[in-house]
Amino acid sequence: MSRQGQKLLWQASGRMLLHSNPLKTNTRNVVMGAASSPSLSIWRRKKEMGKEGLMVAKELKRLQSHPLRFDRFMKTHVSRLLKSDLVAVLAEFQRQNLVPLCMKLYDVVRKETWYRPDMFFYRDMLMMLARNKKVNEARTVWNDLKREEVLFDQHTFGDLIRAFLDSGLPDEAMRIYDEMRSSPDPPLSLPYRVILKGLIPYPELREKVKDDFL
Repeated sequence: MSRQGQKLLWQASGRMLLHSNPLKTNTRNVVMGAASSPSLSIWRRKKEMGKEGLMVAKELKRLQSHPLRFDRFMKTHVSRLLKSDLVAVLAEFQRQNLVPLCMKLYDVVRKETWYRPDMFFYRDMLMMLARNKKVNEARTVWNDLKREEVLFDQHTFGDLIRAFLDSGLPDEAMRIYDEMRSSPDPPLSLPYRVILKGLIPYPELREKVKDDFL
């Protein structure tokens, strides 16, 4: 009887292993799939500045009023920054609303060998320019992204239009709205609600967009 019992136990154990193996394989595949997924855009990652980036940011701010020394420093130091530091310095200048410095670094970034057109790169620049009511600079950036065939999604369009409206720039906001209307992406409800709320101070424009929304 004891041998028969051992035999039954071994058979049951074998069946359990057979059922458990697919689960283990699937778990491993899920982990491997997650590990091999594409990384986030560098413009969406957390931006931490190294020591050299901190030094460069401080010096650029100090040399703003000295064009010759500023240009020399740009050539000798900014061009040597690591990608992560350059991205972090630009993000910090955007946070501080330092428009001239942002535009300088914007040009530097677009000339880097690692640069690739990116929606989030352009979104951050345009949001900063909207906050500071810099229409000419915003149009320059917009022309660049059009040349590079960068496409915004509907939510980003809504956020940008709202940013220009909140800054008291309805003409610029509606120009971007026209771009949104001609986008190949299908319209979504939420971005329109965001825009309509920003258009409350502009009843005529709001009625036009409301008609489009309905």
